[in-house]
Amino acid sequence: MFYCGIDIAKYKHEATVIDGAGAALLDSISFANSKEGCEKLLALFQRLEISKDDLLIGMEATGHYWLSVYGYLLEQGFEVKVINPIQSEAFRKMYIRQTKNDRKDSFIIAQIMRFGQFSATNLSEEVIVAMRQLSRYRLALVDACGDCKRRVIALLDQVFPEYDTLFSDTFGVTSKEVLSQYPTPEDLLSVSTQKLSGLLEKASHGRFGKEKAEQLKAAAASSFGVSFAKDAFAFQIRQLIEQLEFLEGQITELEERISSLLKQTGSYITTIPGIGDTLGAIILSEIGDIHRFDAPNKLVAFAGLDVRVTQSGEFTGTRQKISKRGSPHLRRAIWLAASRAAFCDPILSEYYQSLRARGKHHLTAIGAVSRKLCNTIYTILKENRPWQPVPPRDKKVSNHTEQ
Repeated sequence: MFYCGIDIAKYKHEATVIDGAGAALLDSISFANSKEGCEKLLALFQRLEISKDDLLIGMEATGHYWLSVYGYLLEQGFEVKVINPIQSEAFRKMYIRQTKNDRKDSFIIAQIMRFGQFSATNLSEEVIVAMRQLSRYRLALVDACGDCKRRVIALLDQVFPEYDTLFSDTFGVTSKEVLSQYPTPEDLLSVSTQKLSGLLEKASHGRFGKEKAEQLKAAAASSFGVSFAKDAFAFQIRQLIEQLEFLEGQITELEERISSLLKQTGSYITTIPGIGDTLGAIILSEIGDIHRFDAPNKLVAFAGLDVRVTQSGEFTGTRQKISKRGSPHLRRAIWLAASRAAFCDPILSEYYQSLRARGKHHLTAIGAVSRKLCNTIYTILKENRPWQPVPPRDKKVSNHTEQ
């Protein structure tokens, strides 16, 4: 059996081929991230007289640069394994000289393939890849919305500091309609109460009217905002509200498509309290094949939710923090799901409250709930069954499997 390790980069990859004893057959070769580059790699295999059945190829999941070469090699009939960079980093520490370079990295990846001690990413289902791509894109759009909102708030703090007291949600439908047309106190004062009332009634479907219009105009009249460059402030607020509405429309469209993909998987992930279609799609697509994790604690570590303890000599730190290694997208989704489950799942809610009663900080308690939730996710996906509430008399048999 032969093993090929590929170190992935944006423009050029590095490949090393070793035999069953771990010896490199030739010096590593560099090949371009293109079809012609991959053909150069295939030519190497032919020159070494290595058949597809006698070769296992491994590579790291580095950014998105590995996807093209991975897909090409699969189409050619090769067996390809994709590993988390954390695994190769751990293997690299076995070497006395830990200098990092592309040639050594490709050799180390080949050795990992030879020893077989790795958890591979399974991308056999196209729907999982599609879900992962769209879910990550959605997270980027959500972050962009957050940026827009922060910038609007910063501008309002300067030009109309009283505005945040006028609506329960500054970025609700009615408030956004007001800001898009009358972003400054002067703009509000320039419009008649009747016209403003009509806008409010239409935008809020009758919830607001003349009373809210008078409240807005009164706040505008007594505003202590800046009195210069108002046109510049108004222009920025209008554009940011327009950007925000565009992004929110895209997110809605994305979520519909993501939900459609999730239904195609037939997964029971959304039966778990705290996990809806959006978070379920992120969690499922980031995990991939649950069978590559042989225990729940491996999934916890992959999400970067495992506890990191600071220790030096006889000193052991008492402040425990999560490692934040592994998949940031998976960690974010599980954390959000745990924040919900802590108040809607009877068992996790009881666990959360017990930690708070013992003086644990809210974030520390949510971190602990996140790890419990990982256990639940692991059990449901591994056994391919829906989540079920645990009867009070049978709490020993639980979806929340302990590590």
